[in-house]
Amino acid sequence: MSSRTRYWLMKSEPDVFSIDDLQRVGTEPWNGVRNYQARNFMRDGMRVGDGILFYHSNAKVPGIVGIARVASEAYPDETQFDPDSEYFDPKASRENPRWMLVDVAFERKLGDVIALEQIKQHADALGEGFPLTSRGNRLSVFPVTAAQWDYLLALEK
Repeated sequence: MSSRTRYWLMKSEPDVFSIDDLQRVGTEPWNGVRNYQARNFMRDGMRVGDGILFYHSNAKVPGIVGIARVASEAYPDETQFDPDSEYFDPKASRENPRWMLVDVAFERKLGDVIALEQIKQHADALGEGFPLTSRGNRLSVFPVTAAQWDYLLALEK
């Protein structure tokens, strides 16, 4: 890994889009993000090749279930322009898109889920303000340091 590689955690509800779905399709646009901070991370921070911890939220056992890679630079999320989409945004236009996305490519599934409860047990080691262990943090996309990436993956059985 080059020192310029960045790392991210991206949450998805498995009944909407799971790690198995990503494995099946290989690469998928990460559409439907409607939080400005998460959008800014994708638009301004993500680069092709960056590592992604794929996290299942709203699952029986929420946690990190796989690894993926950023597979494209950010580009406009087409769902914002589709009046039939639940992600339609009437204030967005092709000339001035409001919502961006990146393509995400499957790398591997973890042997076992690194469960949120397990992650919480290591909150001190992950550092103050780590979004998964911070109260009230609902971001679906956020940066992870190289040290946090290594630490979390070391929890894999």
